[in-house]
Amino acid sequence: MYIEYIYILKYFFIILIFFIILFSISFFLVYQKLNFNKTSSYECGFNPYADARMQFEIKFYLIGILFIIFDIEISYLFPWVLNFYNLDFIAIFSMFFFIFLLTLGFIYEWRKGALNW
Repeated sequence: MYIEYIYILKYFFIILIFFIILFSISFFLVYQKLNFNKTSSYECGFNPYADARMQFEIKFYLIGILFIIFDIEISYLFPWVLNFYNLDFIAIFSMFFFIFLLTLGFIYEWRKGALNW
């Protein structure tokens, strides 16, 4: 009954093992020297100790919104992949159409220069 969830569980454990390996390698191989700039808070690219009413770049928020849009829409692929062999032609076509529209939106944003600094 829950055999479809085994694939998600396997995926989760593979990612967890991959994360632990990469984190361990970066922790043990990199020279650790703490200073004030590394331990201070970082807020969207502007100095956190300046006046709170200063002007800031809207590009930081634009990139964040674009990341959320494209990242959240990619999460709709998980249920589709789990049930791919049980879907009919209309469901497969609609998902490919969704991916096509998502790709067109990404190309549009790229051409407009929203991803360039």
